[in-house]
Amino acid sequence: MARYVELHSENPQSRLVTKIGDALRKGALIAYPTDSGYALACAPGNKEGLDRMRAIRQVGDKHDFTLVCDSFSQIGPLTIVGNTAFRLIKRLTPGPYTFILKGTKDIPRMTLNPKKHTVGVRIPDHAIARALVTEMGEPLVSSSLIRPGMEVETQGWEVNDELGHLIDIVVEGPAGTDGPTTVIDLTTDVPEIIRQGSGDTSAL
Repeated sequence: MARYVELHSENPQSRLVTKIGDALRKGALIAYPTDSGYALACAPGNKEGLDRMRAIRQVGDKHDFTLVCDSFSQIGPLTIVGNTAFRLIKRLTPGPYTFILKGTKDIPRMTLNPKKHTVGVRIPDHAIARALVTEMGEPLVSSSLIRPGMEVETQGWEVNDELGHLIDIVVEGPAGTDGPTTVIDLTTDVPEIIRQGSGDTSAL
C-alpha cells in the first residue's frame, strides 16, 4: 500500500517534502494535489513510472504527459516557445492550464508524444505541487488523475483507498474541485483549446 503523507496547504513541511523528493528520485510514483484536482507524477526518465501512469489512466502510448514546473524559467529550455505562446503562458500562469508545445532534445524521448513530439507544460497555483517541483530541481512528469468514465479525483483519502495499491505515495492536501486543467495547444501561432477545464478561456 501507498505511504500516506499529509502536507500543510500553504507551508509544506520541508522534511516531508524532501522525503517525497528522495522517493521520486528512486523511482516512486506519487499522487499529489494541485489547483485542478489530484495528479500522478514521477521523475523525468522514469519509464516504469510513465507505464504505471498509463495503466492507471488507461491511456495509450500517444498520451501527452505534462511537465509540471515551478516557474517559466523551467519551461524555456525544454520546449519550443514562440512569441504568441510566451505571452499567453506568462499571462495565464500560475493557474489551472496545460499548454501543449513541441519538445526539445533535452526532454527524454519517452516523455514526448511519439508521433507529434509534443509535451504538456504547466505552472500550478498550488503550494504543495510547486514545493515538490522545487525540491526536485526539475519538472515533474505528471498526468491528471482521471480514470475512465470518472471526474478528476479531488480527495486524497479516496485516492489512497481506491488506488493505494498501485501508487507508492499519496500526498494529502487540499486540491482544486473545479475540474481538470484547461488544455491549450500552442504548437501553431493560433492557440487551440483541446479541453475546456477549470481555467477561464474567455479572454482568448
